[in-house]
Amino acid sequence: MESNNNVMHATPKNMNLAVKTRGFASLVEALDYAASGETGFNFYNHRGELSTVLSYRDLRSEARSLARKLLGLGLKKGDRVGIVAETDPMFHRFFFACQYAGLIPVALPANVQLGAHKVFVNQVRRMLESCNASILVVPVTHEAFIEDIAEGLDLKLFGTPDEFDTLNELDVEFEPAAAEDIAYLQYTSGSTRFPRGVEINQATVLDNLREIAENGLKLTREDRFVSWLPYYHDMGLIGFILVPLICQLSADYLGSRTFAMRPRLWLKLISDNRGTISSSPTFGYALCARRLRPSDFEKYDLSSWRAACVGAEQINAEPLQQFAEALAPCNFDPRSFVACYGMAECVLAVSFAPLDLGLGLDHVDKDLMMEHGTAVPADPDGERTVQYADCGILLPGFGLRIVDDEGADVPERQCGQILLKGPSVMSGYFQDPEASSAVLDEDGWLNTGDIGYRVGDRLFLTARSKDVIIIKGRNIWPNDMEVVAQRIEGARLGGVAAFSVTGLEEEETAVLVLESKECDEVVRAELAQQITELMHEHFGINVMIDLVKTGSLPRTSSGKLSRYKSKLAFLERQQHRDVHFLPRKGSERKIA
Repeated sequence: MESNNNVMHATPKNMNLAVKTRGFASLVEALDYAASGETGFNFYNHRGELSTVLSYRDLRSEARSLARKLLGLGLKKGDRVGIVAETDPMFHRFFFACQYAGLIPVALPANVQLGAHKVFVNQVRRMLESCNASILVVPVTHEAFIEDIAEGLDLKLFGTPDEFDTLNELDVEFEPAAAEDIAYLQYTSGSTRFPRGVEINQATVLDNLREIAENGLKLTREDRFVSWLPYYHDMGLIGFILVPLICQLSADYLGSRTFAMRPRLWLKLISDNRGTISSSPTFGYALCARRLRPSDFEKYDLSSWRAACVGAEQINAEPLQQFAEALAPCNFDPRSFVACYGMAECVLAVSFAPLDLGLGLDHVDKDLMMEHGTAVPADPDGERTVQYADCGILLPGFGLRIVDDEGADVPERQCGQILLKGPSVMSGYFQDPEASSAVLDEDGWLNTGDIGYRVGDRLFLTARSKDVIIIKGRNIWPNDMEVVAQRIEGARLGGVAAFSVTGLEEEETAVLVLESKECDEVVRAELAQQITELMHEHFGINVMIDLVKTGSLPRTSSGKLSRYKSKLAFLERQQHRDVHFLPRKGSERKIA
């Protein structure tokens, strides 16, 4: 919106519309209602300046027009539309155009690492192939990739938004969405040969949005969202586009690359716009704390920030404590930290820690945890003590089971696999019944692949066993890394375990532990180098390589490889020897 003097202003807080979270049958109805107010989305450039304002009223108008243009291409209900999800108003327009047109939007990754053109192209192509997309739209920032991505794919049209704007509108009335209609596909893994699109229908997403708004964050018309999270990640899409929408609240955005280069702009935006809700994985808070200057303390006032959510990866308390200490002069209250647990298979959120209490920690005996998976309380200052963050109470509607490797329920404070059931659980992976049946049983219980324990009604996450490895917002399935590594001669079939640990700069680091009978150090180094380069080629990441003797990887009682125990064993070994990144050829390197 613009004032009479043509000066651009961000959309305000909700001052004139009754907050409504219930009664919507679809995302379209939620947008129709929000459009009667003055709130919306605001986009800021790399200098932190307001560049685009997209009110809900304008979004509704533009999305409806674009929907008629898409239908003019002869698309039918349920056809998939791939959208490279840059932090740009184009994503919102195309996402909601799909909602009006009865099409299924698919958020595609937008991050392109330096020198990883091929990796990015292959990643997007695999997603488009797996969902059999009919349309591909990319922002102008990614125009150079579009021909390579689209080559050989059966697409009705691909291009930038400008090319779609030239289309004629079909004179048609929109068909209301049904509760069981798929609202969108959320990919859990985009850098693998086997990407999996989570089917989220209208009823499922609306249920989770309501629970987040009413029970997780307890939102009011005074709230305002601020985010730098990518839209192709469930926390960015659901948490900072759809949750504000369902509550008719305004949201302010920085691009993910802008945040990476100038993280203090995130704090400035919260301070200037009196943001109340913002979220980040642990590494984002750590990055901000490292980049602060003494002069910044006079610039920022973070007293409005009431929910500093932490999620998307296992929570590390130390960098959060450092962030809180560094920002204390800026009136940041450490009680604002809110630990969250969720996943794309449950739309987004599963549990929230209580508001206004800060980060809760459970200190347990490290040796007992490692040997038996039992969380026995221990001295917080003890040398053999490990701590886990309290992820809070499950949102209403969720059922929880924690089971052992044989599927039997385990007692309180015993680690096991986390199973979930409820109205926010996905119906399955898109056109992949085999993968769906592997995680969803006949009674509707979802095997999350996560490991944790409970204390009363509180959930504690200890490790990710079968779930996705998350590195700077990128999702990589461990099994896929293991499959690729086993292509190398010298890597034993079934003798590879992949997981992530907190590495340099408090960011998640991928690790591959490989069983090898090789004793020659030169041969071992060559083997590790081959695997490292293969990992970079396939996934665009650096990987820490740990070679262990044959037969040493831990197994479950049924003989299956245990990634959870492999990770614990690796961390224990790391205390006794020097383990470093193994970068690509040409750099100084060491292997374990």
